[in-house]
Amino acid sequence: MAIKKIAKKFIPSFLFSFYHYFLALISAFLSGFPSRKLTVIGVTGTKGKSTTVMLAGKILEEAGIRTSWLTSATIKIGDKERLNPYHMTMPGRFVIQRFLKESVMTGSKVAILEVTSEGIKQYRHKFIDFNTAVFTNLKPEHIEAHGSFENYRNEKMKLFKGTNNIHIINIDDENAKYFLQFPAKKKYTYGLSQGDINRKNTNFELHLAGEFNVYNALAAVCIGLSQGVGLETCKKSLEKIMVIPGRMEIISERPFKVIVDLAHTPDSYQEVFKSVKAMPHNKIISVFGSAGGGRDKWKRPVLGKIAAENSDYIVLTDEDSYDEDPKKILFEIKSGISNFHNLYEILDRREAIRKGLELAEENDIVLVLGKGTEQLMMTSGQKIPWDDRQVTREELTKLNKG
Repeated sequence: MAIKKIAKKFIPSFLFSFYHYFLALISAFLSGFPSRKLTVIGVTGTKGKSTTVMLAGKILEEAGIRTSWLTSATIKIGDKERLNPYHMTMPGRFVIQRFLKESVMTGSKVAILEVTSEGIKQYRHKFIDFNTAVFTNLKPEHIEAHGSFENYRNEKMKLFKGTNNIHIINIDDENAKYFLQFPAKKKYTYGLSQGDINRKNTNFELHLAGEFNVYNALAAVCIGLSQGVGLETCKKSLEKIMVIPGRMEIISERPFKVIVDLAHTPDSYQEVFKSVKAMPHNKIISVFGSAGGGRDKWKRPVLGKIAAENSDYIVLTDEDSYDEDPKKILFEIKSGISNFHNLYEILDRREAIRKGLELAEENDIVLVLGKGTEQLMMTSGQKIPWDDRQVTREELTKLNKG
């Protein structure tokens, strides 16, 4: 991380751009430009990308269309699905091109992947022939990396500018107009009560909690329809899905509920707390931190404020501090918390999760936020094998034995 920062000060930006572009070309060439043999669907937005990809994948599979997908949660190629080990929503070019090549080799007809602003900025999307571009929503994130919200949005829009076949857009999002401006052979819009596909004209029963998952499901339905799948098949598929790994994933129901979620932005915190507060409960106990590496420092006090407004107990802990002092990160989160007394600071994430579970009583809800299915924790230059869900289960087992 430090070497990259130093290099960027002395190496012209156009050389970095050339380097990323060249890697994209070489990786595609060595893999035989596999996207030309697939229908590739790219999903971009701030939230909901992984869930939308997996829901859409399930819909296409229900219709008998062999589908692969690449998300921050899981990677599925052919019949094999595994957790994403890369700690990246959109991995490097060689990983992506290899994924596409293996998808072709295993007989997949469709490949769906998340497309991030940072990935676009580094040309990881280049030399991928996208058939369909999907926009979920846009909220402030990665502002330091891009310089402004407008720059962040502009990177996302490049996916639509370079894809002229099918566009799918969340019409409820205030930024929809920017994505609607690009030409496409076919456009689908979706929203809760407006758009081509909405909650009124789809009529499916979704088992996933939260209004945000309704949006994700509507986007997935649009993807299904765009690939010739009927609405009834979409409905049948969605109603079978009970959980998305690391997304409002219930680890335990009794004597208290324990939920692990990837939420790491103010908007996603609001959505999670809104969903959780609608569930029967006594107290809400939140365990979380915030990413380091200079990433979105502005959001740290905001996360603290939202958690304090919606929690009875808070346990602050390390998340992915990278090269930053984790104590400093916690201090910045605390700066947004006022008049809140049930606050604990435990840097060791396992101990923090254990404390959250120890504080819980019957009918309480424990939220473990920030990492979801991520398989690594990044601290002080180290990559530590990690899984919030596994650690939570282990600590629950110890607690029950005790």
